Amino acid sequence: MNDVFAAKFTRRSLFRLGAVGLLGAGGFGAARLLAGRPAEAALQEGAAAEDARFGGLREQLGRYILLTPQKLGGGTHAVDLAAQKTLAWISYWNYGDSCPISHHLAAFPADSGDPYKGFEFVNSTQGGDNVLMYGLPTRIRENGMLGRAGQGNHIYRVGYDGKTGQMELLEDVAETTGIGLGVHTVPFPDGTGFACGDGQKDIVAFFSRARGREKTSVLAAFRADWQPKADDLGDTWRKGGRIVLTRLAPSLDLGRYDLEGTTGNKINFEMAPMAELRVERGQVPGDDVRGLTGLDFCLHDPGHRFSLMGLRMCGGGFILDRQNWEPVCFIQANEGLQDNFPLQKISSSPDTWAVDLPAVGNPIHESGFHPAGGFLCMMNNLRANNVAVFDTANADPRKWKRVTFVKDPEWQGEFPSPFHLNYSIDGTKCFFTVLRPKPMRSDVVVVDTRTWKIIKKFRQIGVDAQTTCTTYDGKYAIVIFSGFQRMEAGAFVFRQDTLEQIGYMPNFGGHHDCVIVPSKVEELKYSRSCTV
Repeated sequence: MNDVFAAKFTRRSLFRLGAVGLLGAGGFGAARLLAGRPAEAALQEGAAAEDARFGGLREQLGRYILLTPQKLGGGTHAVDLAAQKTLAWISYWNYGDSCPISHHLAAFPADSGDPYKGFEFVNSTQGGDNVLMYGLPTRIRENGMLGRAGQGNHIYRVGYDGKTGQMELLEDVAETTGIGLGVHTVPFPDGTGFACGDGQKDIVAFFSRARGREKTSVLAAFRADWQPKADDLGDTWRKGGRIVLTRLAPSLDLGRYDLEGTTGNKINFEMAPMAELRVERGQVPGDDVRGLTGLDFCLHDPGHRFSLMGLRMCGGGFILDRQNWEPVCFIQANEGLQDNFPLQKISSSPDTWAVDLPAVGNPIHESGFHPAGGFLCMMNNLRANNVAVFDTANADPRKWKRVTFVKDPEWQGEFPSPFHLNYSIDGTKCFFTVLRPKPMRSDVVVVDTRTWKIIKKFRQIGVDAQTTCTTYDGKYAIVIFSGFQRMEAGAFVFRQDTLEQIGYMPNFGGHHDCVIVPSKVEELKYSRSCTV
């Protein structure tokens, strides 16, 4: 057994955590802190495991810009990996946002081919009561900072100018279009637009790409609603029901939508990672809890014209055709249940589709298409804790099927749980962060995409390990661990090819996401176009 990892489970170690440490598992319950199997369980499966180590970087990472949003810090930093310093940064407080929560982002390829000369990115900001989720002893509410200016759900488009060396806010897409969304922001594989979702509103919208002082327009927008069969909240999703998907239309002057700020929120704050069961338990308040689907992301298949709109509470997602903006089918990741469902169009005014699910076994969350096409991974969480792998090679998504699951003997109970994912540039490996409740440190596992078996584990990366990004030369993978709960923060770096540890980078302010700015359109499929 790995002695450092095993020590975490000794009586003495748990005693040192104390009652405060156990309660610090974020209201998820002390029992989850002990979930999982010891390290030798993985070693018996043939995967190598090692603790994260090294204080600084042992290699130069190359000429790349790492873009990272600050979450509760209210801004975003661009880090020059070659120089190991902040290249530029922006704070949305300076533009009149009284409570910005800089959440997810996506960078477009630099028009010049050189991000150091300039580039643009889109950054969602969370809204509602999200800032109050983490037990901050704050007077934000008393001081009126959650008023209209601080309701969040802004979608900021930002430009970096290499001549001035500064970032500037170019547009609030939410203000332009009337659609305010606060979660995953994902560019199209061809770079002509982007999608953004929000699981508090159950809305995904598709936007055109604007440049400079141009204005963004809405290409399509959808809302998903759940109609449960069960009467009680605890069985609202487990006993099945109907998902109704509606195409939204603008309702304000100048073609704008009426969905800014907290307008349209079904729940008052987000489902934190692995918090879907808190909704069933009545621990997440809101105006329409039982209608929640958890539609908070949309990612894109690099080989086809299709996108996946993920519904966390419903265990799967709609496949949408971006050529005609119509859904094709619904796929579900839950083991033992049907994997592909047909849709029924039930109205044309507005366009509305429905799918009936006999049951939902467990929530899903982060997902990702293989950059070369042919496969899709989707996280099964909390009641399952495995990763469903779909064969997506067929040009007809109605024929996409689950073919296997990535599993680990340690993934038992509600934690530890597979979380975000990304792929190596050569496509031979998939990297999963594995979340453990604070104050425990999260892991990273490496999966062989030919066998879908775990071949390497990096232990104890850091608290709240989040997304992974890869340098486009195929050399390095960077794993952000967020610190947005005011704990340790940093970025762990390892080699994509040899899987050797390179060390740690500082994390300037508690980041939640990370993206390497692409220099050309082809790099988007390795950036944030295909994965969340």
